[in-house]
Amino acid sequence: SAVGVIIHKRVGNRYLEKRVNIRIEHVNHSKCRDDFLRRVKENAAAAKAARAEGKTVQLKRQPAQPRDARIVSTKNNVPTTITAIPYDTLI
Repeated sequence: SAVGVIIHKRVGNRYLEKRVNIRIEHVNHSKCRDDFLRRVKENAAAAKAARAEGKTVQLKRQPAQPRDARIVSTKNNVPTTITAIPYDTLI
């Protein structure tokens, strides 16, 4: 009904190994491993298809690219000038 889990807790400049007893219903598998296995299967299928066609394919993950440029219309959106509040002593 319970399982022992080892947690690496950061204390100051080192990590201490803590042992915690947790009930089974609170334990779940890591999703990052599932994502990795899914990517491995997709990459293998893409590489096999590319080899059959004689093409090269990019299999590495790409970082998020910058968003596309936008144009903000001022037709019904009047620009507002923002200024700093001047410093005033309350004494």
